[in-house]
Amino acid sequence: MTRSVPSGDAIGAAQRAFADTLFDELARGGLHDVVVCPGSRSTPLALAALSSPRLSVHVRLDERSAGFFALGRAIATRAPVAIVVTSGTAAAELHAAVVEADLARVPLVVLTADRPPELRGVGAPQTIDQVELYGTSVRLYEEPGVIQAASAPRWRPLASRALGAALGALPGPVHLNLAFVEPLDTAPGEVPTGRAGGAPWARRTEHARPAEPDESLEGRRVVVVAGRGIDDADAVLAAASTRGWPVLADPLSGCRTTDRVAVAGFDALARDEVLRDALSPEVVIQLGAQPASKALAEAIEAWDARVVAVEPTTRLQDPRGVVTRVVSATPGAWARAQGAGPPGPSGFLSAWRLADDAAQGALDATLATRGCCEPAVARALSAQLGDDVTLVVSSSMPVRDLEWFGARRVRAQRVVSNRGANGIDGVVSTVLGVSLGSAAVGLLGDLAFLHDAGALADALGGAAGRCVLVVVDNAGGGIFSFLPQRDTVPDAAFETLFGTPPRASVARVAEGYGAHVTAPEDLDALLGDVDDGLARGGVSVVVVSAPSRDRNVEIHRELVEAATAAAREALSR
Repeated sequence: MTRSVPSGDAIGAAQRAFADTLFDELARGGLHDVVVCPGSRSTPLALAALSSPRLSVHVRLDERSAGFFALGRAIATRAPVAIVVTSGTAAAELHAAVVEADLARVPLVVLTADRPPELRGVGAPQTIDQVELYGTSVRLYEEPGVIQAASAPRWRPLASRALGAALGALPGPVHLNLAFVEPLDTAPGEVPTGRAGGAPWARRTEHARPAEPDESLEGRRVVVVAGRGIDDADAVLAAASTRGWPVLADPLSGCRTTDRVAVAGFDALARDEVLRDALSPEVVIQLGAQPASKALAEAIEAWDARVVAVEPTTRLQDPRGVVTRVVSATPGAWARAQGAGPPGPSGFLSAWRLADDAAQGALDATLATRGCCEPAVARALSAQLGDDVTLVVSSSMPVRDLEWFGARRVRAQRVVSNRGANGIDGVVSTVLGVSLGSAAVGLLGDLAFLHDAGALADALGGAAGRCVLVVVDNAGGGIFSFLPQRDTVPDAAFETLFGTPPRASVARVAEGYGAHVTAPEDLDALLGDVDDGLARGGVSVVVVSAPSRDRNVEIHRELVEAATAAAREALSR
């Protein structure tokens, strides 16, 4: 008996129909953006994405940059984003963004094209082992095999399953490794029918995890540590205000406002032993991710308080092993459940408020005499940017400067930072992804800018958003000057291995890509350049010449000393 073998055209038509079905079902489920990198093997996916009237397609030349651009889009839109790449090292280039999306809980749908099984391991060009390429960093991995028309009933369930995993209780990336055979550019075959009325194949019903009032908190000195990932900052602030709980507000939390419970200067207050003792709580509530502040982490250990982590998933953040109880709830649901309880001890919140007000006044007075230093830039951007502008902050020193010295605002500033894996990968790409269709300002160092400067090749000349990159140029890796290596490693070796002053000029690199570049001499000029860049649209780069790295360490010390001295004096009255 002779078995019928599908013709190449029939297989090609099925592959394109599969790709059309995949994107139709993803769009039905709420996906709006697809980031596509040029490649041959991914042709069916690229053509299908571009032909969909419900999808916005963003083409990026470099896969590593594309991954972080997609990450920025997903963060900005609060919706999943798909990424399409061809086979081989193109798929490997996405790994850093997949890791960040995993740890930061950002939904990405990664679609990697691949060779069919018979072309793997035999020296076929542009072929690597892509099976479970991203390991445990993805919520779901599936490989449906070479696509044929007979498998059409399973195409929509596959797309629905992938999107459901990306948007599940622990959001994150999913990976579909899709084998395609030639021909790759055939007209599509029949697309299987979806649910009536454009409905998704399987509907997802979301429920906030239940939470109950915690009677053990009554009459206790309670401090709330609010970090990145809080779903309802207003509920947290409202509950804390009712209960008299200070909220140590990371800028990424959405809680750093002028509300009487919000504490901005917690890092400086935690560094001083006298203040640490005077402000000690009996209970620490951990909401969202942990702030970057090492001083706060050490203070929590020193307080020997009960530490309650409110975490809606199974992924507990507790690197120091201090958590004594875990509450399975979202921060918002937990806060709403606590809001009706009685207030805590009289004077506890007032002491924190008094100390923080004094510290903030001292920071303003000290920074007024320090010029355009790194903390001053972070504080100015946190205080002066409009409510419609998202501030995207690089890891390393910028995120710490914003956390330690960022201002309180009437309305919390929207702040984004790739703090899942805490790397400086793809910062420019992330800012560009956030800014598309809106406005974003990136705060980053010279090394982070140069690390991802190639992202400007795709952005300039066609950027639909308003993006300003504020690049603090301190001639290298500033954070290392705060670490023990600065004192233990000889100067020459330190500069070679850690300081790493770049040979390239930030301004010239940016100009080479066609960006509008300015170099302001003071904070007023800097803020003016940022406003001008946002008004002009497209991409602008503002290069800030900062004091030397060693001087930067001195300025940080002076600021902390001024803040803690003012706080101690305020509490002693």
